[in-house]
Amino acid sequence: MSRPAAIRVEGLAAGYDGAAVIDDVSVELAAGETLAVLGTNGSGKSTFVTTLVGLLPPVHGEVRVLGGAPGASPARVAYLGQINGAGIALRLRARDVVTMGRFAARGLTGRMRPDDRALVARSMQRMGVARLADDPVAELSGGQRQRVHIAQALAWRADLLVLDEPTAGLDVAGRALMLAALEEERARGAAVVMCTHDIRDATTADQALLLAGRVVACGPPATAMTRDALMATFGLVLGELPGGGELVMDPVHRHDHHGDGHDS
Repeated sequence: MSRPAAIRVEGLAAGYDGAAVIDDVSVELAAGETLAVLGTNGSGKSTFVTTLVGLLPPVHGEVRVLGGAPGASPARVAYLGQINGAGIALRLRARDVVTMGRFAARGLTGRMRPDDRALVARSMQRMGVARLADDPVAELSGGQRQRVHIAQALAWRADLLVLDEPTAGLDVAGRALMLAALEEERARGAAVVMCTHDIRDATTADQALLLAGRVVACGPPATAMTRDALMATFGLVLGELPGGGELVMDPVHRHDHHGDGHDS
């Protein structure tokens, strides 16, 4: 029996104020699978995932998430965006930030149960930040804060994890912990959508969606990540991928952050 679709996107145009940033996106992801969304900054990655989680309405096309409309099941979808300043602004401890991952299930004023507290503790252990539990987030390094926010997403115990550039700021050890944790999430049946400009993140995904202000390619990495598609997405080929093939690096690394919070 085939696994149910975690996401189903057909003919999606996504953007702001009715103007499409990306168009004609069609992809289906089953439970327990990973979709890597690849592209440079400004390619449309964040626009796609914010539409997927219901923060942006589609310009047109159809989006189904866990069988319903985007945003209809907040307790089942964990979303980690690129900007996570709440813990700093509110002077929260690391444990407080991770505990926020249980709010969708318990509510802002709901009482945390022993199993919630255990899940928070376990999520912090998985990301190697248990010893930082009582430290103010404002006093952590950028990489430590990123680990804490990933732990928050893990504490959600979601059926779908949507992560926008989760490896940003992580060192080698942090990246290894995150990838191991995501593999565990997949093993229990959760689907993962991960935006990245790092080709390594896509080599073991079930599907890759390559964006460059348009859909360049979509499908299994072995067929979607061709030399021409990677050139169109990143613009430069350097070296080789593990197991063969060419490694593509982003030669631009630009940060097209606009004051209105549009795609990066």
